Amino acid sequence: MPRTAALVALTLLAGCSRPTPEPPVVVVAPADDTVPAPRPVPARAPAAALAAGVEYLLAHQADDGSWRSDRYATFKDGTALTPFAVCALQDALDAGVDNPEVPKAVRKGCDFLMQFLKAPGVDPGPDGFEYPLYTAALTLKAFSHPSAREFSSARGPWVKFLKERQLTEALGWKPDEKPYGGWGYCRVVPRKPAAGAIAPPLVESNLSATAFALDALRAARELDADTAKAAAVFVRRCQNADGGFHFVYDDPVRNKAGKAGDEPLTFHSYGSTTADGLRALVHCSADGSRAVAWLAKHFRADTHPGVYVERHEPNREAVYYYYAASAARGFRDTGLSLPGGRSWAAELAGELAGRQWRDGRWENRVELVRENEPLVATCFAVSALAACDPSRK
Repeated sequence: MPRTAALVALTLLAGCSRPTPEPPVVVVAPADDTVPAPRPVPARAPAAALAAGVEYLLAHQADDGSWRSDRYATFKDGTALTPFAVCALQDALDAGVDNPEVPKAVRKGCDFLMQFLKAPGVDPGPDGFEYPLYTAALTLKAFSHPSAREFSSARGPWVKFLKERQLTEALGWKPDEKPYGGWGYCRVVPRKPAAGAIAPPLVESNLSATAFALDALRAARELDADTAKAAAVFVRRCQNADGGFHFVYDDPVRNKAGKAGDEPLTFHSYGSTTADGLRALVHCSADGSRAVAWLAKHFRADTHPGVYVERHEPNREAVYYYYAASAARGFRDTGLSLPGGRSWAAELAGELAGRQWRDGRWENRVELVRENEPLVATCFAVSALAACDPSRK
């Protein structure tokens, strides 16, 4: 993940290694012989798995309130993982997790994030944020939660940070241009480059960044009609004829499922992007019925769904935990039901509980997008399990 890329969508620089971990509670039987067979150890119940995941996150918070990776260099400064973990803990609170240490951890995490607010606004420091879009979106969302009321007055600069990075007329982009209306991973304000000029890296919009920005602005009650209208233009451009979604235009590599056709260049739909697309459409008050139909038809709890080209098939599971979290939120918010009386929440919660390790963490065996960093996988899994809980607020 380039240092400007998504927490889950691209490739990170490798950091230090860890010793071989202990066996998980249950190892899911693989489709090949690359992973040991399941161990006869019972999985926790979903509620117990959620509580254990929360305990794992609490145990890995640093004294300064941050969460940092000891595996990947770009996760070591705390600016990426801290707001991510705070939001996961807040999701757990919404699901009724009763742990007195959680509100304390949320406050400590928010205190850590406050250091990046300096007159006149957000100050990422001389090196900038490794993941500016995700840091800003998740921090704004964290500060908008009831558990962080004392930080609500600090939301304004983060709102501004996000809104000034939407690719609209204000930055020189026109509605008929592919990036228009979305957000991306650019480390600087993504103004349209002059004719003949070199564009900054990762200036293009993508669906994941756009969904995260909309989610945060909605949580802060700062998603105005003009912002939503422009965002919907980009989101709809990512929707395929089958109702599913792809991640970004013109890129056969970052569209995880691969290329569907050459003339015109099209991409296969897959679970994580379709869940993101659905959530983004809901935030924009746009019709998400076709995305709902795709997800209802293709939902799987035991794997990341979608038609993958053969070359990309080995990486199908790379974004499993991202998919679980995004799908669970999308299903919950739209009231999606599965055919045949199936319960997506029961199926997904059971699968997640079965994938949990003894110490409460989750960890993806596929390295590609760094869900093999336990803090990344655990944050997604906690949020997903929380969304599966029928008592969630």
